[in-house]
Amino acid sequence: MKALKTKGLFAAALLVATGSVFAHPGHEHASSFMTGFSHPMGGLDHLLAMVAIGLWAASIGGRALWAIPVAFVMTMILGGGLAVAGMSVPFVEQGILLSVVVLGALVLFAKRLPILVCVAIAGAFALFHGAAHGMEMPLTANGLQYALGFAVATAGLHVVGLGLGQMMTTIGTSSFATRISGFVISLTGLVLAFA
Repeated sequence: MKALKTKGLFAAALLVATGSVFAHPGHEHASSFMTGFSHPMGGLDHLLAMVAIGLWAASIGGRALWAIPVAFVMTMILGGGLAVAGMSVPFVEQGILLSVVVLGALVLFAKRLPILVCVAIAGAFALFHGAAHGMEMPLTANGLQYALGFAVATAGLHVVGLGLGQMMTTIGTSSFATRISGFVISLTGLVLAFA
């Protein structure tokens, strides 16, 4: 089981790392999928929020392991669709920064809320992240491929967070290391908000 977790974490890290190869701005000839895939990797706020979702889900365990990330990805796609359709989602940047602070705090304080509340929190923040992805979609991009790209990248970052959380549990430092991770994520969100 430990080897399976290690291999899963390694595979997720490779999936996430491949985006950095294609995330060079100005390469409009990149496929719509790769453009969408690289978008969540381009900002520290997106990156931290996605990993925090995985860490939070891992700290809760049970159904949260899949329910929170799935709710986030599905609602994020909806938010992206709303933005592409021209609907305005207010306070997108503020919502993204707030998601980093709040999700980091949820990890820090190891909040075990009812699963429906967790899904609602994840979904609410996912709308902002999805709207940002949709608003920044290049005009030359295929919408479906672009959405698939940012959904796969987001799921990969969730898996990294889940893997880190599971790895911390395996080595017996789960509570302390997870809380420190939450503190760093939340503090970084505050710094980004006031920078």
